[in-house]
This record gives sequence, structure tokens and C-alpha cells, in this order.
Amino acid sequence: MLLTISHDTHYHYAEAAWLVVQALRLWPAPSASQEVKSWRVSVDGRVLRPTCVDGFGNPAATHSIDQSVRELRLSVRGQVVTRDRSGVHGDDAAGLPPMFFLRSTELTALTPGIAALADEVAGEGTALERLHRLANGVRDRVDYVTDSTDVGTSAGEALAAGGGVCQDHAHVLISAARHLGFPSRYVSGYLCPMENVTEAASHAWAEIFVDDLGWVGFDAANRVAPDEHYVRVACGRDYRDAAPVRGLRRGGAEETLDVTVSITLSGERAQ
Repeated sequence: MLLTISHDTHYHYAEAAWLVVQALRLWPAPSASQEVKSWRVSVDGRVLRPTCVDGFGNPAATHSIDQSVRELRLSVRGQVVTRDRSGVHGDDAAGLPPMFFLRSTELTALTPGIAALADEVAGEGTALERLHRLANGVRDRVDYVTDSTDVGTSAGEALAAGGGVCQDHAHVLISAARHLGFPSRYVSGYLCPMENVTEAASHAWAEIFVDDLGWVGFDAANRVAPDEHYVRVACGRDYRDAAPVRGLRRGGAEETLDVTVSITLSGERAQ
């Protein structure tokens, strides 16, 4: 399926900032589940290209604006042909070994509540059966509540609150799966939820390593395996590793932003 993506972020600063630095992970890599037909990232009309591949295999670049600025426009335009592989990403051609992703982070730190959830709902059976039950169990315990958490909310905090967004569902699932001995990582990307509409969103889900299959995606927020409606952009141990944009600035006082994402679909299929 051919997905045409338009993603615009307009940053506003209450007072002029005089230095803005941003690290970008906004370029999807080709894989068995997607073919990148075209992709363009620009800042205030200036096209940026990846300058490196980070330790997690993500194409990345950093840009800076060393002058007075009151607003900044970040734009993404691209076309990707996607394939439904029932969430199976497979083995990475290079990069860190799966066992690295058993390591905890501040955002995915194991708590007694997460451990109890994992032990209670995973049960017996094959790895996939246990992980699907785990993903559904996370969604049962963490309702989807917008504006209830932020990028610094940990998995334990989201579970304790009983609400969050896709980032939180991914963090709780990752922490719980690691507790059960499954290497797990965070994935950022895009989701177009329905056919022939432009409603879309930046999204996050988890990938868990399963013997004989490799990395397998689980979108706990929507209780599904990622299919052809998903575009995979970056991965890491947690949100901080895979964030599309991370930055710092001097000056600028309060920062606000307007974000617009749209995706159109056609019936073109990957060959």
C-alpha cells in the first residue's frame, strides 16, 4: 500500500530564542515491511539529510540556528510502500544484539506493579501467545487518556495512574516483557488508522524479540500487530532514544507548537 505522508510542526517562542539545536530521527529506513519511495525533511525550507546512523541503526541529523528566532517550521514529506507482515520486522542486518534490549532505562524501569502485571497475564503457551496476552493486559490496565502524561512519564507512573497515550503503553509493555526475559525496544513512526482518510498521527509501539521470528511489533494502544497502515521510523530502548525530535535552546521563554499530520493511501502494493 502506498502511503503519502505530510507532517508539519510549527514552533513558536514567547520571546526570541538566540540558539536552537535539534537532533532529528525522522528518516524511515527500508525493511521487509516498507519501501521508501521518497522522503524530504526541511527546516524553514532548508532541506536536511541524514548525516549519520546512530547506535540503534536510525538515520539521524542535527541542525542548529545560531541567531535570533521567534518561530521555526519543521516539515516532513514522503511516500512509503508498506507491506503487512503481521508485525514481524525480522532480524536487523546490523546493530546491537537483541540481548542489549533487556537493559532497563529510567522510562522503562521495572516496578512491583509492572512485574505483577506481567506474571499475572502472560500465562503459559508459546512466546507469541504470552506476548499477545501481555499486550492486551497492558491496554486493560492503562486506558487511553490524552494529555494525561508527558515525555518524562515513566512506565511505572503510567501504570499507577491507569492512563496514558501510545508512548506509555509501549513503555509499560517493554518493561513487562523484559521482566519475562524478552528483549524489547521502543519504535516511533506513523499510523494511518483507516482507509481513504487523511486523519493520521505520529505513533509509538513496541518490538519484542522472539526466537525464530526476530523482532515482532506489538501495538498495545490499539491491541493489534503493526500492518500496512504503519510506517516505522526509529527505534531505541525507550522514547528518548527514538524521539523524532529532541532539542535545546537558549532564550525563547515558553515554547508552544502546532502539529499537523496527514496520510493519504492508495492501493499500490509493494512488489
